[in-house]
Order: sequence, then structure tokens, then C-alpha cells
Amino acid sequence: MFLTVDGAKLYYEVRGSGPLLLIAQSGEGDAGRSVDLVDRLVDRYTVVTYDRRGLSRSELAAPDRGVRLTQHAEDVHRLLAELTDRPALMLGCSMGASIGLHLALRHPEQLAALVAHEPVSPALLPADRRSAQVRELLALQRLHRERGLPAAFPEMARVLGIDPVRQETEPGLTPMPLTPQREANFGFFIEREFTAVVQAELDVDLLARSGVRIVPAVGRATAPEVFDRQCAVELARIRGVEAEEFPGGHNGNTTHPRAYAARLTEVLDGG
Repeated sequence: MFLTVDGAKLYYEVRGSGPLLLIAQSGEGDAGRSVDLVDRLVDRYTVVTYDRRGLSRSELAAPDRGVRLTQHAEDVHRLLAELTDRPALMLGCSMGASIGLHLALRHPEQLAALVAHEPVSPALLPADRRSAQVRELLALQRLHRERGLPAAFPEMARVLGIDPVRQETEPGLTPMPLTPQREANFGFFIEREFTAVVQAELDVDLLARSGVRIVPAVGRATAPEVFDRQCAVELARIRGVEAEEFPGGHNGNTTHPRAYAARLTEVLDGG
């Protein structure tokens, strides 16, 4: 299904029954990225997934323009308004978690709870650590421009705390080959959305006071020094709560879908 929003046409999918749960994907992820996780949630939730503007089937009216996190948040606002008139549940992973935080600030009435798994949000960090992570993201962007995706992949994995060689996974996962479409999505993510992440500001004081139930989440296998985990820990400090631990690492939603679905249900039921 498609929804026309300001400057784009969004592709989205709805599966299952029960309370509405929107999943905002990480990285280059489109609506199908966490299919194994969704399969284990549809008996309990009405699960909504979508292609972010600029990815896969979601078309941009002006393809050469940049994108902002506030635009992504407005897209989710429009999508939720199309589907329900009640506060929804949201799982945001990495980039999706950053979008969820902006939605919680701009449209808090739409969210009953947001599980923010390792948001890629340097704006959450103290000034010195924020500057270091911004430099790291911009360096990765330059590497992609100069040497392409094959050179950028290992550095991106390092920055996000992902070890694709020694990464543990559950058995029987749906294969996710690096198709031309995924390559294009990675390119958009690095070239356009890295810039959006670096430029995005968050009102930390307002975030601390938000009436939305915000659950900072970290991957059990994500190293403490990795910046996206540090963002989640800082979010927990801002909110005055403990970060909840989830199976796997930064991409636990795709590497450990069975255990992740069980943990997500447990956390959402605990609200």
C-alpha cells in the first residue's frame, strides 16, 4: 500500500491483529528488513512496516534533495494518522529509534510507548563525545564517496559495533542478499541520512519530560564503547531509567528474531 506525504510517496505493509505496533527499521532497511521478527509478532500485534522516503518503493518527489529526521518523523506521523486514531506502540531500531525520538517530541499523542534500540543520535551525547562521533560519521561518508560501498562496509560495521564475521545468529533466518536495491538503499543511507543524523538536534529537556513511555534499549552483544550503545545509555540517563537489554547486538532484531520478539513483548507488556 502507498500513502502520499509531503514530498514523497510511502510504501507500507500491515500484518497481523491486535494493538498497532509500528517498526521503524535500521540503516538501509525497508519494510521487509525484519521479516523474521514480524512473523513472530503478528499473532499479538497489528504490525506496520514501511520503506523510509528514498528507500526501495518509497518515491521522492525531488530525488536530488536531502532528507531531514524531522521529515522522517512527519512521515511516521502521517502514516499512523492514516491507520489509527489511538496511541500506537513503536519499535525503532538505530535510525528508526532516532526517528521515534523526534516523533515523541513532535507528536507525543500518537505514541503509547517507544522502544528505542541504540538510536543513532549524536545529539544525545555530551559535547565532546558528540563531536567525536560526528567526525566519525562524516569520515565514513567521505570514504564511501571516494572508494565506494565495499570500502565503507567494514568501517560502518566497526562504527556501529557489528562484527559480520563472528556475529552469532539464530538458525533458519530468511536470507538477505546484497541486491542492487539494497546497495542503492545503503548509498542513500550513507549519503543522505548520515547528513540528517549529524545535523539533527534534540530538545533534551523536553525529551526528559515527555509523557511518552520511552524505553532505551541496548543489544547484549554491543560493546560498551560503541557510540550507538552510548546513545541509548545516555537516553536512559536523561529519562531517569535503566536501559533494557535485548538479545544480539546492534541488529538483534534481524539476527535473533525469536528471542527479540519475546523480549519486545515482555518489555511492552511491562508498561
